Amino acid sequence: MSTPANSQPVTLTPLNQLQLTSHYRQLPAHHYQSLTPSPLNNPWVASVNHDVAQKLGLDLNSLNLQELAEFASGQRLFNGSEPLAMKYAGHQFGVYNPQLGDGRGLLLGEHLGPDGILRDIHLKGAGKTAYSRFGDGRAVLRSSIREYLASAAMAGLGIPTTEALCIAGSTDTILREGFPEPCATLLRVTPCHIRFGHFEHLYHNRRFDELTQLTNYVIHRYFPKSAEADNPPLTLIREVILRNATLVAHWQAYGFVHGVMNTDNMSIIGETFDYGPFQFMDTYKAGLVSNHSDHQGRFAFKRQPDAMQWNLLCLAQCFMPMVSDDKKTAQSLLENELRRFSKLYQQEYLMLMRKRLGLQAYEQPSVDQQASAQQLKDTRDSQLIEDLWRLLEAQKTDITLFFRLLSETPVSEQQDKLATTCTYPSAFELWLRQYHQRVTEDHQPETERLAKMQTANPVYLLRNHMAQAAIEQAEKGDMTRINELLTVLQSPFSYR
Repeated sequence: MSTPANSQPVTLTPLNQLQLTSHYRQLPAHHYQSLTPSPLNNPWVASVNHDVAQKLGLDLNSLNLQELAEFASGQRLFNGSEPLAMKYAGHQFGVYNPQLGDGRGLLLGEHLGPDGILRDIHLKGAGKTAYSRFGDGRAVLRSSIREYLASAAMAGLGIPTTEALCIAGSTDTILREGFPEPCATLLRVTPCHIRFGHFEHLYHNRRFDELTQLTNYVIHRYFPKSAEADNPPLTLIREVILRNATLVAHWQAYGFVHGVMNTDNMSIIGETFDYGPFQFMDTYKAGLVSNHSDHQGRFAFKRQPDAMQWNLLCLAQCFMPMVSDDKKTAQSLLENELRRFSKLYQQEYLMLMRKRLGLQAYEQPSVDQQASAQQLKDTRDSQLIEDLWRLLEAQKTDITLFFRLLSETPVSEQQDKLATTCTYPSAFELWLRQYHQRVTEDHQPETERLAKMQTANPVYLLRNHMAQAAIEQAEKGDMTRINELLTVLQSPFSYR
């Protein structure tokens, strides 16, 4: 690990000396269940994410994989660990469900990294809890590999996400859809495991004092600047709306389908959370539904911004008693914040897509210019982007290959080069002329523009067939492909 300039050398920590604390236990016992993991038998480490290990300050040179397998499988606990399962509720496919919580995962504690960030360490697949309902509390190798690689891919793209330190496999098996699958665990790492559903649980049970305690805890730990505001809870919800508008804009710009955007899967700090039936699109399909259980297409790709806004509405409702003693005042204040979502989302999305297309943002209008002129230019760029997505969908063109081609090819050669990624390159002629005209208006040197575009358009993306191939090899005991994928996904903008 490199040492930051003008700072003291970082002291690395051996795995068996990793020290955890449990700040979440400051909250009333009603918020969680204390219990220890149900360990897996004969565990082994499938893969270690060295980037995450460095964030935790772990000494990789002394890392013993068998020792890590014992910690990651629940056979051993880190120093200071007091495991707990969190209680929460949530809206699932639009219907409120009060009977939710960590059904197969345990928060082991928090660790202060050398960067000064306090991160949760969470063991997924740790066995049954009080909130398991009809579940068995286990995770399987297949789903663990998918989450492990997806979180690394998102981090590589610069999209806010939880991460994972490692996967531990086992000789234990569990039935899934009538077939035995190997059990596994995942050590998930993120600053925050608090979901929208934590607030919903307390609000709908009318535990308003505890709701205030949770809000104060979240402000103190994650949004300390909000504490200085005249109305801290209102300032908190404003920041949560901003972060989650930013998050879903990233999903839309990079073709990521979450699949199960229930409120219990939404992070209060705006990270991609709980990877289930997700998918990165190969070819663009606005109506793509990645979750076979989503029969109505509630969480289809094109509906993700609306789903996020609806989830934020559910969360904002929980803040009513804290924002103001007067119900009408509280409702008005929160509605004003929620109205900001669409504009925040559109601004972030437009910025990201301009980066992908190598377009510079227009300068803000001066005092004597009309704001409508700026709006007209933004609308023009938005239309260019929307026309491209429609064209890509109609032509069934690979998204990643298309954007990478644009970022590597001079304007004069793009039409000819499209033959390498498109079945009918002539279909793009009109759009390319409009795009080239827009590029010309920026007066940006072509080499400079292309270089910038290459930092926004990945060479590699996690495709379903790649993940499946890695899973099939891993189930045969070969972890080579997992680690190869991990390497390229961590640096997706560079050729390997």
